[in-house]
Amino acid sequence: MKVVIFCGGKGLRLREFSENTPKPMVPVGSRPIVWHTMKYFAHYGHKDFILALGYKSEFIKDFFLNYSEAMSNDFVITNGGRTVKLLSSDIDDWTITFVDTGIESNIGERLVKVREHVASDEYFMCSYADCLTDAPLDDMIDTLKRSTKTMSFVAVKPSSSFHAVQYDAAGELIGIKPADQLGLYINGGYWIMRQDVFDYIRPGEEMVEEPMKRLIAANQLAPYRYDGFWACMDTFKEKMMLDDMVNSGKAKWQVWTRPAPRLAQSVIGPAVKTGGATRDINDSLQ
Repeated sequence: MKVVIFCGGKGLRLREFSENTPKPMVPVGSRPIVWHTMKYFAHYGHKDFILALGYKSEFIKDFFLNYSEAMSNDFVITNGGRTVKLLSSDIDDWTITFVDTGIESNIGERLVKVREHVASDEYFMCSYADCLTDAPLDDMIDTLKRSTKTMSFVAVKPSSSFHAVQYDAAGELIGIKPADQLGLYINGGYWIMRQDVFDYIRPGEEMVEEPMKRLIAANQLAPYRYDGFWACMDTFKEKMMLDDMVNSGKAKWQVWTRPAPRLAQSVIGPAVKTGGATRDINDSLQ
């Protein structure tokens, strides 16, 4: 199943990084956050990605065009360093399509602009580049298909760092609770869609507004409620939290670390589509 990753945002609330780097390229640990998002999908066997690019797209293109598998994996060199054999790999079997969808485009507009790249799949997936989760993707897909509805999205509890103030009918304060204890759920940024989703989108519309209202009115929207791990990197504080989880070995979203690592081939670099052609980008160590 193809996966659309929305990579066009400016990340204005993360200005410490985003003034010079697009938000999807802000590192979590040693790799950009978009890499973590893509690894999540790849763990479940979905490795055909469409990156909907926008702000500072050249940084994202350059990262993957010059991707070095050897920098984050164990490897063996022979023949005086001229031959490199990876003992594990990150993205050697991924296919990545890069599509410039405009700097100021909203999510609905970006989705429409990549429509031709997902047209061959009855179902496809979409995600923001800056949200991480360990939600069971296989079950999410199966649940939507059983429902026969057009679209599903992960519904998660808001961050507990926010507190909600409660008043009674007379306007008297009766309590303050963490937002995640109020039974509220928000859009978690992971979507599964059927092709007819495009019938609900009008030119210029933001996906989470009018199109989703139409889907609800037609009883074609099926949220997948998930109470497990979910985090979004909107602020420097949240970035530091995710970094700490990686450094302490407690990065719950890294579902790909659970099974034993597979033995990869010695080919280094993803397949990259450029101008209708496909070529392999080999690491400079080879």
